[in-house]
Amino acid sequence: MDHSVLKMYDYHLWANEVILNRLKELPQDIFHMEVKSGFSSVAKTMAHIYLTDLAWLEIISGKSMSDAMALTHQLNEQLETKNIEEMEAGFYDLSKRYKDFLSSQQDYEAVFEVDNPYAGLLETTVSETILHVVTHGSYHRGNIATMLRQIGHTSVMQDFGLFLYSK
Repeated sequence: MDHSVLKMYDYHLWANEVILNRLKELPQDIFHMEVKSGFSSVAKTMAHIYLTDLAWLEIISGKSMSDAMALTHQLNEQLETKNIEEMEAGFYDLSKRYKDFLSSQQDYEAVFEVDNPYAGLLETTVSETILHVVTHGSYHRGNIATMLRQIGHTSVMQDFGLFLYSK
């Protein structure tokens, strides 16, 4: 197994946990409060991170991108209304599925093809996909940090370096 792929995914889980724990410290209405940002609430941003993680797990597990996207579109409204604890439970369950998948892989560099209905065909690997999941999550957790500052609250550090020090 490629240690760096697993470490990067562990970082993603850690960073999600850090931001969710910070959100649990704040008044509960903050999670669904409307904010002028890329997504209109922290809840919608967390739902987007979750749904993107789910879509990519479905894709690396063999489903088409179209099928994965259809699944996430079906779940979107339901996820956006969940509270922080429900969202956290969903992330935990999804992380177990990822861990099971990753532990079953013998070659993270095996090439597979993704047919993106918007961008066309892409040859990629599991390791590249995990890197995408991690960087996508980091980007949107950064959006959440900005949203919290906009409404008068601080966020928390979620840097990869801090993750390394925390281990």
